Amino acid sequence: MCLGVHCGVVGRGVLFVPIGVRSMSTFQGTVAAVVLAAGSGSRFGDDIVKPLIPFRGRPMVCHALDAAVASGLGPVVLVVGNGAELVTAEALGSAPGVEIVQNPNFAEGIASSLHAALMHLAARGIVHAAVIGLADQPLVSEAAWQRLGAAYESGMSLAVATYDGVRANPVLLGRDHWPEALALRGDQGARQLFGRHLVIDVACDDTGSPNDIDTPDDLARLNALP
Repeated sequence: MCLGVHCGVVGRGVLFVPIGVRSMSTFQGTVAAVVLAAGSGSRFGDDIVKPLIPFRGRPMVCHALDAAVASGLGPVVLVVGNGAELVTAEALGSAPGVEIVQNPNFAEGIASSLHAALMHLAARGIVHAAVIGLADQPLVSEAAWQRLGAAYESGMSLAVATYDGVRANPVLLGRDHWPEALALRGDQGARQLFGRHLVIDVACDDTGSPNDIDTPDDLARLNALP
């Protein structure tokens, strides 16, 4: 199947989405932005609430929310779990309009947070897709979120941001994939769908970095970047 773009291996295509091809208001209310921030962050230590770790003077989660909000996607949903009250307070102070969803099952893996977000959005018939990112990737920019939203507007239903050809985040998940996503388990999230369906790669090389912060060494390395 070729979509008028370069097609790679079976089940994989590539879409190049220029910045600014859609007005930000195009997405509001129809393509949600979901930031997952519920994990325990155990590699930082037992008592650490990872989304609140300072990065360049602000909690990591605030950087992720800034990008999601600035993208023009909406509603913006934040899934919290570990340290939920603290993360919620920080998030609402930074982005007052964000919708908070609690995941009491966060210890079961990232799929449980995806479930919580999709169940929250499912009752809204107007929301046709969700673009999903992570709180521990503070250098993913608003442009990456916008490109995944534009991929949906271009007719794609399952897409992923790539950086130098490597798949990362955010991920676009159209509503037609939500029932299958709600059956997922474990710590891979929507990526478990990639082997079952056509997935569109959306080049985001020039928009930022998908590097995540899982350990103190990761934090030091990203803080050293310009």
